[in-house]
Amino acid sequence: MTSSTLRTPAPERLRDARHLPFVVGALALVTLGAFENRATTAVLPTVAERLDGLDLFGAAAAAPLVSSVIAMVVAGRWCDRRGPAPALLTGMGVFAAAQLAMAAAPSIGVFVAGRVAAGVAEALLDIALTVMVARLLPAALRPAMFGALATAWVLPSLLGPPVAGLIAEHLGWRTVFAAALVLMVPAIACLVPSLRRLGPPVHDSAGEGDDATGGRAAVASAVLVTVGLAALALGGPAATGTTARSAGALAVVAGVALIALGARRVLPRGTLRLQAGLPATVALRGAQAAAFAGAGAFIPLMLTQIHGLGPSVAGASLTITGVFWAAGSQLNGTRLVQERTTTVGRMRVSFALIAAGIVGPVLVALDVLPVWLGLTVWALAGTGMGIGSPTLANHVLTLAPPDAQGRLSGAAMLSATVAQAVYVALAGAALAVGTAASLTLAAILAVPAGIAMGGAALVGRLDPAVSPAVSPAGR
Repeated sequence: MTSSTLRTPAPERLRDARHLPFVVGALALVTLGAFENRATTAVLPTVAERLDGLDLFGAAAAAPLVSSVIAMVVAGRWCDRRGPAPALLTGMGVFAAAQLAMAAAPSIGVFVAGRVAAGVAEALLDIALTVMVARLLPAALRPAMFGALATAWVLPSLLGPPVAGLIAEHLGWRTVFAAALVLMVPAIACLVPSLRRLGPPVHDSAGEGDDATGGRAAVASAVLVTVGLAALALGGPAATGTTARSAGALAVVAGVALIALGARRVLPRGTLRLQAGLPATVALRGAQAAAFAGAGAFIPLMLTQIHGLGPSVAGASLTITGVFWAAGSQLNGTRLVQERTTTVGRMRVSFALIAAGIVGPVLVALDVLPVWLGLTVWALAGTGMGIGSPTLANHVLTLAPPDAQGRLSGAAMLSATVAQAVYVALAGAALAVGTAASLTLAAILAVPAGIAMGGAALVGRLDPAVSPAVSPAGR
């Protein structure tokens, strides 16, 4: 046989028959969650008004964040011990129950309970799908899969709010939550074959008693983090008056202390010291979220308060985020980029783009750039996030032991959630006591740019070559 007759096997692709059912099912599930997220944001003011619960509007908005913190820890350990299938199926069931509870809610209290359940479902589904990506797809296809999952947010980001608004106006707001269940049937049908392919869990049954003890300690620590986040959320608004500032400041300090104490147990050992390898990866996931989401949370407020724009125009920053995040993820997932760049190189570019993109809104806040040009520059940040988010998610899966992929993926997501929430709460407190709205908002937007620049300087620590073995959770 001559060399000319030899054929190089074609590289595997996501659309191959072996992978396609999982890919389609995962995309349907993420699209479902994205639509629920965007639609709920759009109709939440209407729900609070119709249920006579404007006083609990903030609680309804924050409920999924609070419940997801504890659920992330539980979901990660559950996926490692029993495999992702039980967590995924439970997440689907909890999601359906949450949607039905919100659709039929007779009071704002029941609706908030549904939002709590929605946060639990989101954590279970996110971590279970991440572990399934690791178990079902070869390493070469994971970046492309994460890019596809990011793309699944584009249409819900563009169409979710207006479609939800039309449904609420013509069919009633309750129909919005019932409609979110439509995608569940095809998603389940596509994922059933993939669940059968998973096989038995990779967790070693030895030491289950120690693992159970560690699990209880991790959940207790997650509760501390949750209480700390609640203290931060309450402390910021409390600092609006002279007599309340001391109480608000005390709540903020207590919140930060509780979060730091709890995080020591639920994050990998060495995370707070940016120990090279997995700990630094988890820490940089938090820095990435604080930089990008920390700035993004205040851009609509800046556009309305300083430039007097309406909600539709101010919400354009969210559309830009969704579109360019997806574009960056698609670019990151291409074979050319994966073969010719390194994880460290892509993350350096990611943080640099985030920092550069934030400069646009900062200059808009100072009235140096027109709004359209500032939001155009902001698109760089969305692209950088699209490159960096799947890179870090895949890096966690690459470095994590197979029996700790759930816990460590959950830790990375928890790091992002907590870092974002801490920065938003602290910035909100600063805004509450600020005197010059333009300068205060410009400063609030500029700090995340500095965080991104710091992240770019530290990406070399993603390389685990100088790192000792990492404990999945510790101090």
